[in-house]
Amino acid sequence: MKRLVGIFLVTYFMCGTAFAAQYKAALVADMDSGRILYQENASVQNYPASLTKIMTLYLTFDALEHGRLHLDDYLIVSQSAAAASPVKLGVSAGSKIKVEDAIKALTVLSANDVARVLAENLKGGKEGNFAELMTRVANEIGLSGTNFENSSGLPNDDQLSTARDIALLSMAIYKHFPQYWKYFSIKTWTYNGKTYTNGNRLLGTYPGCDGMKTGYTNKSRYSLVATAKRDNHHLISVVLGAENKDVRANTAAKLLNKGFAMVDSGEVPSMSQTYYAPAQTVDYSADYSAPTFRAAYNAATTGASQHKSTDNYAVKKTENKLTAGGAGVQFGAFSSRSAAQKQVSLVKNKLGISTVIEDAPNGMYRVRANGLSDSSAQNVKSRADNAGIDCYIFH
Repeated sequence: MKRLVGIFLVTYFMCGTAFAAQYKAALVADMDSGRILYQENASVQNYPASLTKIMTLYLTFDALEHGRLHLDDYLIVSQSAAAASPVKLGVSAGSKIKVEDAIKALTVLSANDVARVLAENLKGGKEGNFAELMTRVANEIGLSGTNFENSSGLPNDDQLSTARDIALLSMAIYKHFPQYWKYFSIKTWTYNGKTYTNGNRLLGTYPGCDGMKTGYTNKSRYSLVATAKRDNHHLISVVLGAENKDVRANTAAKLLNKGFAMVDSGEVPSMSQTYYAPAQTVDYSADYSAPTFRAAYNAATTGASQHKSTDNYAVKKTENKLTAGGAGVQFGAFSSRSAAQKQVSLVKNKLGISTVIEDAPNGMYRVRANGLSDSSAQNVKSRADNAGIDCYIFH
């Protein structure tokens, strides 16, 4: 049996009273900075169950972003997909389902049959091929302890992940595809006359909760990723292997409470200044070759004082060579304007590039350099990659 080796993250805050007897792993982190505020067994591998669907959705959003898929497209349901084990939407072989409905079927109902529909339609009709892509993309994003064998999270002894990786994957969707984040906050959804309720109990009950995903199998037990936004902070909690639904919901709420109390009081972890964030989004089409660069998150406190004047001059000379066009570069999406402004300053200090803050879906703020030619956008992205700044090109 395959067992991937997870990379241990520094324990930033020691807990006086542990609840580990009721769950297997947990963490809470800041969505904007990537800073882990508290963790228990966050790098220990567990069965992800339906949290697997977060990666299936990531690749679906990537296909939408690059025009290989559209929300109003229809997907064909195969016999294999129709035969998937419950929980399922009950789509029949030979029928069709709209892409947007397929997304909602995963975020609200966690439908295994529809996960397979997406996998087969996105990767040549074979779920196994899609699972290979899932694992490759996981590695490229920076998930060091994850292996996927299917698109749904149905039981497989080789399908493994960690709380740290699940948090990082969730941040990747939040940062790379903010326009689709809204689907994780849907409380109820009606399809073909039947109404389904989201299993995330914190939606509508925990102040500021805006997502994200539940999971369960006999082996994995109960898991939950929950995100919440308050004032200028957006936090994520991950609970794996809880005894029951009450434990996973209560533990997630306690983690979020702990995290908000820490950031509100300024009691942020002081043992390390390491930050974590997903590598930049890329186009995962069939002919895509994996990048060699992995973007690590750079603290926004990196200032111009760390750069020699000759370096700044060289950057400015390069900036003057940028030509106009219909492309652009996005340097992230943030839950607060102040966080976006820090990114503006970082890009300016590191690259000499002037960017603007734009309102993005779901109340977020994105940092962009607009009106570039394709070659200039590629030039900026290459320089940003070398500087360790997360970004992607858009048109």
